[in-house]
Amino acid sequence: MSATNTIVMPGERIAAIEELAKSKRVILGPGLRRLDDTVVASKAGPLRHKEPGTFWVDNYQRRYIPARGDLILGIVRAKSGDIYRVDIGAADTASISYLAFEAATKKNRPDLIPGDLIYARVLNASADIEPELVCVNSVGKRGKLGVLTEGFFFKCSLNLGRMLLRENCPVLAALTREMPYEIAVGVNGRIWVKAHSLKETVALANAISALEQSGCAEIDKICGNLGDYLQT
Repeated sequence: MSATNTIVMPGERIAAIEELAKSKRVILGPGLRRLDDTVVASKAGPLRHKEPGTFWVDNYQRRYIPARGDLILGIVRAKSGDIYRVDIGAADTASISYLAFEAATKKNRPDLIPGDLIYARVLNASADIEPELVCVNSVGKRGKLGVLTEGFFFKCSLNLGRMLLRENCPVLAALTREMPYEIAVGVNGRIWVKAHSLKETVALANAISALEQSGCAEIDKICGNLGDYLQT
């Protein structure tokens, strides 16, 4: 992820993205939208860019607005025919088909029940239809996606979630030096972590939560003090 050092305002036209879209595929994330052949900002904030061609506006917001390609953590709420309804923290619930899981068939369906936590990607999202999720990548493999079991689930700000998902995130690198763990971060402000023991898992969650009120300069200090969180 890279910053363009450009602050955009709602309604502002982003000519650089329009020009890039003429020669390569461009994906517009939160805070940007396409109007005919133009790209305009719908929120105020720094313009962000992730290779090969994803752009979004890093805007502080309280409610998650789904965008295609987002990694999210969702809670299964109900089953309706071949579809599961999933709470993703947005204004509307999302849907996911039983066929959107690795190796799923009519005879081999995922056994999901209300309350299950899943790590998924937003396949489609617009103002006119409910968000649609998938738990496989472009070649039908689950990778890190799917049902999350055990571990510890908690919520964070949308900005912290996006920061943790950035490439070469210093927070995750610093935590890895302290203890082995598994983590799933959603841009919808939800995090799941799992360490060797319950105590280590909770300590890890507390350390990440402490970053909400801290600057980047304090990352190493907080991560290095995991022992203090283990004693709380």
